[in-house]
Amino acid sequence: MGVRVAVAGASGYAGGELLRLLAGHLGFDLVAATANTRAGLPVTAVHPQLAGLDLTLAETDPATLADADLVFLALPHGQSAALAAQLPASVKIVDLGADFRLRDADAWARYYGGPHAGTWTYGLPELPGQRARIAAASRVANTGCYAATITLALAPLIAAGVASPDDVVVVAASGTSGAGRAAREHLLGSEVMGDLSPYKVGAHQHVPEIKQATGAASLSMTPVLAPMPRGILATVTAVPTGAADPREVLAAAYADAPFVHVLAPGAWPHTAATAGSNSCHLQAGVDADSGRIIVVSALDNLGKGAAGQAVQCANLMYGLAETTGLPVYGVAP
Repeated sequence: MGVRVAVAGASGYAGGELLRLLAGHLGFDLVAATANTRAGLPVTAVHPQLAGLDLTLAETDPATLADADLVFLALPHGQSAALAAQLPASVKIVDLGADFRLRDADAWARYYGGPHAGTWTYGLPELPGQRARIAAASRVANTGCYAATITLALAPLIAAGVASPDDVVVVAASGTSGAGRAAREHLLGSEVMGDLSPYKVGAHQHVPEIKQATGAASLSMTPVLAPMPRGILATVTAVPTGAADPREVLAAAYADAPFVHVLAPGAWPHTAATAGSNSCHLQAGVDADSGRIIVVSALDNLGKGAAGQAVQCANLMYGLAETTGLPVYGVAP
């Protein structure tokens, strides 16, 4: 028997991706999946891609989850804290929501509202020293999808003194699955197809998380909804503070990171290359006119941006190789 694992919020997109990864994981045994409005349905009625997975969605009840060794919380922001408080301390938890990511209670109140639940170990293994912290933790706060994409592009440059922490500018496009599975008019196919639309301009909730993880002092972020189901492409620009090659800095920082790939010179990331994988693709250069550093970062928002990242953290929490059960390579075409 492996580690007994349960997924709360299994009817959503991130929850479904968790089920897919966990069903093939050699170290984890998937014993329960819970939902709210979809409770009572077979998993395959909600996620037909999981045909053959004989599991019924249960009510999201602490008693159901408490029987597991490890629980993934794939719930809407603000709903994890109350449920986590009802689980025994012996149950390890990885929260895919935002509830425990931020250290600053004022930032939580400004971007999310309501009481600040506290702070758990941050779930981005590629940050310096973070693998060991995650391995020692029983409660881990998974990154946001935009936060993972942008932090991986920016954090090593600021840490190395190559890029200024001031005046960071980001424009990032995301697929529609990043908005969740709830039915909304602006996410209908007829509204999204053939269109690009900015949203939460200048006020996206991942900004304080990115600043906390990267050391950026000021960050302007414009998110864009793109007509694709999954993937994020972020263009990050920063003011250089020296003559070092930003690509070389990134390559050195991620030399031992199995899921972060700094592409060969001249090759630029694109979302399709990361689809279905737990990898992030990076490329860096310098703008010929402004002299600003440019880093382009791509990942699958349901993979490295959510479910894959959560499984990577769980692997570390149980002393497994962090690549266990996770695809490094994307699916194409």
